[in-house]
Parts: sequence; C-alpha cells; structure tokens
Amino acid sequence: MAFSGDKLPVGKETHIALFPSSGMGHLTPFLRLASLLLHHHCRVTLITTNPTVSHAESRLVSRFLSSYPQVTQIHFNLLPLDLSTVNSTDPFWIQSETIRRSAHLLSPLLSSVSSPPLSGLISDVMLVSYVLPVAQTLRLPNYILFTSSARMFSFFAYLPTITSISNVGSVFDGEDLHIPGINAPLPRSSIPPLLLIQNSLFADMFFSDSLKLSKLDGVLINSFKGLETESLETLRSRKLMEDLPPVFAVGPFEPCEFEKEEEDSHSDSDSSTALAKWLDEKPDGSVVYISFGSRTALSKDQTREVGDGLVKSGFKFLWVVKNKRVDKEEKEGDLEEVIGEELMEKIKENGFVVKNWVDQGKILGHKAVGGFVSHCGWNSVVEAAINGVRVLAWPQHGDQKINAEVVEGSGLGMWVRNWGWGGEKVVKGDEIGEKVREMMESQSLKLKARDVGEEAMKVAEAGGNREEMFKELIGDLKRKL
Repeated sequence: MAFSGDKLPVGKETHIALFPSSGMGHLTPFLRLASLLLHHHCRVTLITTNPTVSHAESRLVSRFLSSYPQVTQIHFNLLPLDLSTVNSTDPFWIQSETIRRSAHLLSPLLSSVSSPPLSGLISDVMLVSYVLPVAQTLRLPNYILFTSSARMFSFFAYLPTITSISNVGSVFDGEDLHIPGINAPLPRSSIPPLLLIQNSLFADMFFSDSLKLSKLDGVLINSFKGLETESLETLRSRKLMEDLPPVFAVGPFEPCEFEKEEEDSHSDSDSSTALAKWLDEKPDGSVVYISFGSRTALSKDQTREVGDGLVKSGFKFLWVVKNKRVDKEEKEGDLEEVIGEELMEKIKENGFVVKNWVDQGKILGHKAVGGFVSHCGWNSVVEAAINGVRVLAWPQHGDQKINAEVVEGSGLGMWVRNWGWGGEKVVKGDEIGEKVREMMESQSLKLKARDVGEEAMKVAEAGGNREEMFKELIGDLKRKL
C-alpha cells in the first residue's frame, strides 16, 4: 500500500511530529505510521537522531525520506553519554537512554516549526518521562506509539498499581499476575527478564515511564481486533485503569512501498534476485521462513542446531542467519564460518540461507511461504498476521513471551513453552525439526492463521476499523488545538 503520492489538502492540515527511539523495532513502526498519517491528510515532521546505532536504521530513514519528500526532517544531535552512569551494556538501550537525556534540547527545535505549527507530538514509549515535560512546556499534545502488543501495554500500564521498582521480583514469586479485564493471567516466566533485575536500565525506564501514562493525551498501538480483541476492548473501555488516556488501535501497519526497494549494494541486489527466483519456483505454502529479528544473535551451537532441525524437518526453508547484535559489527564472511561446512552441504538441497538484509514483509506475503519460525518481535507478529502465515513462536528476550501468548491465543500460531528464553538452553535439532513439521502439517493452524489474515485485511480496507481509529485520533488532536 503506497501513500507517497497523496496530496495534503490546503488549509486542512493536522501537523504531527514523530519521535522514534533506538532500534529497527521502534523505527520501522514509526515510519509505517507516518505513511498512514500522510494517507489521512496529515502533515508529518520526522525527528531523526544522530548518530544511530545501526547501518540499517540510517538506510531505512534515507529511503523513507526519498520516497516521501513531503515529510519534513528535524536533525536531532545527541549529547555524549557518560557510560559509567548507565547500568547496561546493550548498545540499543544505551542509545535510548542517550535520547532520553538529550530530550530537553527538543524544545527550541519543535518551537521553530511554524508552517503550519505543530498540532501534536507522537513519541516513542521509551521516551515518556523526558519528552512529556517538553511537550507540556510547549503546550503540545503528546501521544505515544506503543511498539508492542496491547497485552504488553496492559502489563506496562497496570504494574505500577501493584508494586514498585524496589520489590517487583517479590510480586512474581511463584504467582501469575491477574490483569483486570483480561482473562488469561500473565505468568512470571513471561515477564521480561531485565525487569526483574533491580536498577537495570530497562527496569528504570519501564517504571518511570509507566507511572506517567495518565499525563499523556493518548496511546497508539499497532494492533487490531481479531488479533487482540479482548485486550483492546479492555483498554478502550478503561476497565484496566480509570485514568488511562484514550487508546487508539491504529493497526495493522503494512510495510510501505519504500521498504520493498532493494538495497543499493550490488551483492544485496544479486542476493535479492536469487532469493526471489528461489521462492518463485516453490509450491504454494511449502516454505518455512526463519528469522529472529534485527537484534537477536544466536550462539554458534544454537545456530547449528537450528540448521540441523530445519534439514530434518523435510520442508523447504528460507533462513536469515545473524551472528552479531549490531549490524556494524557483522562481516560478510562465508556462512560456512557460522554454520559449518558439513551442515551447509546438507542445507543446499532444501534451504536458502542469507546473512544480509531481506524484505521480511515481502517474504511473508509470498505465496510460497507457509510458516514462520519467529522470535515474536511485535512487528514480525503483525506482518505474519497481515499475511495469514502461521507462526512457530520462539521468544528470545524482552516482551516476546507476552507477544507469543497473543500468537497462541489468537490462533495465529503455536508456542513451545519449554524452550524457554533464548540462551537459557540449547534446543536440539531433532526437537526443532519435529515442531516445524507439526506447524506445517497442521491444517487447523493453517485455517486459523488464514482467518486472522482475513480479519487484518478487513480492518485495513477503506472504511474499516483502522480508518475509523485514525479519524478518531485526528479529531482528538483538533479538539485540543
């Protein structure tokens, strides 16, 4: 769905600034939201941080701005950060904290936007505590885009009412968390592990931001009824909390046309061509796609067990291998260094393996792809849902077990709970192959995933629920002017 050619009606513009945080999992939904806002006749200003952590972020922003020249860009240069003051070694969390601590510099930048003046600011959920004071000073309505599931947001919003950062671990000692309005309890094993570490950077962000939700003007979530009916109804009706700001279910976010363009380098172009040809030659629904997202690097032992399992499954497969968390550290070296020469020989019969960037949305939309082994990052879940592709959930960290609960509960896929978090143990190839076969051979799972996909299409079509949500959001903004 491409909106880059839509014209903005003169004199009827709602002007929205978008401020994403660090990482592709946060940047990608913001750019897809920008495309949808343009379609609904809003003017958009994008705040881009310098420097970024990954090459992928820089390239994505560049392609987005080339495809949508009507979008205004604000360059936001970050202050240096004293790493001794940050309790984390994760480059993406450190970048988020750097953005937070630099946020006060936004005030003059936002004040300078005048043609037309800004109607509101939509910032990342990880920036609430530091952006909210800026927006309040400027009297600018402040909404957030929550870049995970509605179920995860329910947990995020509700947790501070029952505990504090100093005793969060004790709250989950052996007991499930019952969230008002949501039938299925949240087990302790699904809580993001970093949240249970006192004074971790993630825990500090999570609690300080969730405590300020009631001061926001609204919350946007990339989800839809049919995927998260119960959670969204609970949030929309304020059964969870009376002082919760309005929640707008503005999903699903489809990949934009600019994301489907090939990378500039010749090697990536060759790889994309070979990949497309390989998929085109495969029967409908016969291929398993395997990817653990832009931030997850499996150990060498686990990587090789995954390869062994895929071979043993007997199905054709497309596998994206990542062995570094940050793409700037990735080397183009031979895949055999990671996978091993013997296994690579076995893979060649049924598999296609890549280390470089791939267009995941396009892959999941290909008729040959019938299943997806996924870490359950929320963007991946929504992309699978849009295309009605069944999922074998294998959460690795963060919110991904809570998202896997959504996958399982909606019928979009299955979840092998005893595989635990990524890195807790090495899951053997025999078991991986068995579960891949189970996913691909299940007709009931295939039909349920197709139903979710059809519901996503219905929501996203002209006159559907997503359009109604955007009209409601824009109306809310106009009332605040």
